[in-house]
Amino acid sequence: MPQITGDQRVQSEVLEGLATAVNHRTWFVELAVPYLGDNPIEIGSGLGDYALAWSERVPRFTATEADPDRLVRLKERLADHPTIEVRQMLLPHSDRGDHSAAVSYNVLEHIEDHVSALRSMRDLVRPGGAVIIIVPAFQFAMSPADIATGHVRRYTKRSLAAAMTEAGLTVEKIHYANALGLIGYFMATKVFRLMPKEGPMVKIYDTLVLPATKAAEQRLRPPFGQSVFAVARVPS
Repeated sequence: MPQITGDQRVQSEVLEGLATAVNHRTWFVELAVPYLGDNPIEIGSGLGDYALAWSERVPRFTATEADPDRLVRLKERLADHPTIEVRQMLLPHSDRGDHSAAVSYNVLEHIEDHVSALRSMRDLVRPGGAVIIIVPAFQFAMSPADIATGHVRRYTKRSLAAAMTEAGLTVEKIHYANALGLIGYFMATKVFRLMPKEGPMVKIYDTLVLPATKAAEQRLRPPFGQSVFAVARVPS
């Protein structure tokens, strides 16, 4: 069964557009850093923006991608980084590993059997290691943009925690992130039916709104957000 559903071309266009949201990426990079350990693996590295940022913080890093065309581009982009291994990976799978953590951002929502996908991530990580997930939040925000990029669901804290628990993981931390982003995303994609690509709105939000949102959420966790961030442990 293929890992990713939806229009691969549209997915690539969205990835390229969101790559310009530097402050957003920096925030989400920082969320995962405390849990990465010494040898993490990323599931669904896309164009490699997160892989490049995380590889600067750890001795070894493995980047993976399911889509063959993006895998070629990923290998080309990371070829000059000797501490990064690049490999193809589809979920679910039967591989096992000894990584310190598995990190996967905005991938799980593409996969029909998300519990099996989480089990596959679990099996790549040594006991006590972390599975670090970000997924889009709230089904009411499911838009034409979600459908075009292959999303089969959006999550709440409860639904993501339930899937992780069913996969044999122990949830350690889970919270919403980017509260104002959910409002902006809903208006742009659900009301005005726009795609989240590079453009003035992305740049304005990333430059002016997001830094204040990040600062506020470091003091107080919001009751909603554009994304759900979760960390779960592989039982010892």
